[in-house]
Amino acid sequence: MKILIVFGTRPEAIKMAPLYHELRKKSFIVKVCVTAQHREMLDQVLDFFGIKPDYDLDLMLPNQTLNGLSAMILSKIDDVLCEVQPDLVLVHGDTTTSSMVALAAFHRGIKVGHIEAGLRTYNKHAPFPEEINRQITSRIADIHFSPTPQATQNLLKERVRKNSIIETGNTVIDALFWTLNKIEKGNYKNNEIEELKNMIPSHKKIILVTGHRRENFGEGFKNLCEALLTISERKDVVIVFSVHLNPNVKDVIFELLSDKKNIYLIAPVSYPAFVWLMQQSFLIVSDSGGIQEEAPSLGKPIVVTRSVSERPEGLAAGFSTLVGTDKNKIITAIQDVLDNFIGFENLANPYGNGEASRQIADYLLHHD
Repeated sequence: MKILIVFGTRPEAIKMAPLYHELRKKSFIVKVCVTAQHREMLDQVLDFFGIKPDYDLDLMLPNQTLNGLSAMILSKIDDVLCEVQPDLVLVHGDTTTSSMVALAAFHRGIKVGHIEAGLRTYNKHAPFPEEINRQITSRIADIHFSPTPQATQNLLKERVRKNSIIETGNTVIDALFWTLNKIEKGNYKNNEIEELKNMIPSHKKIILVTGHRRENFGEGFKNLCEALLTISERKDVVIVFSVHLNPNVKDVIFELLSDKKNIYLIAPVSYPAFVWLMQQSFLIVSDSGGIQEEAPSLGKPIVVTRSVSERPEGLAAGFSTLVGTDKNKIITAIQDVLDNFIGFENLANPYGNGEASRQIADYLLHHD
């Protein structure tokens, strides 16, 4: 079976990397195409996981619109599909790349497999545009690799055929364990990790912060910054904010949080350095979907700065707290964790055990 894997963002690359290696191990013919929807952050991951794309569409432009990006993906991927002529195209999650590539493959009569299928908020504006991207991809996909029972139920409610749904856990946990294993080996050297060790005080509780969601642009990020300024007044904490490259995020964060006591603003770091940061943290504050899945495996509580989450399993299990971008709710949730958190005893990560890629590859091996 010839498989074309297509992705465009750093999170997709992280989650597809272990599957790429698992498929190759099982002797599939695997081709990789990147749209480079995120350029700088994508290249870091490809290098770390040892993936050299066969096709690089290099579509990233400054301040590009979703419509412009969608049109370019749909047009450019067509040439790749014609040249590769794959038996199956694998896309991941909720990006514009995933939905447009799935549509292009459908137009060409090529089967589509959707990794991380079935996540839903049923609010088309949150996350935007990811919720609709997921739903579009689900209407097109022939095989749905769902990460959790809840995701499976969502698909079944939408009348997706039961025999086309394979529940596997999430490949991000595979990538996390692979990375932990690599960085904990004595011979692994990462200059970013060494720099972070020298920069961040180790005797304080580290609050790791990220943010990038479109729905939080403007007022949402201002509220987050104001909440962090209040928290930074505590003598027992240090805040490390990994600042996204998007100007809608970066400009606000640097305007409000630069040169503040107990707050470190850092550029996005490589995936292994970020995993190390998560390991060192006491608490994570983020609007990221992937971090909601990774934090439980690391035993870290996460305060989620979103109004809704398509990952309710972490909320139900107590790993995460949903606060939106209300300043006072953010402050209260962070203070509560700082003062009362004593660990997650006997709680398993609801997003998987690191075997998702193997399960996906095994399924494809026996269902070609």
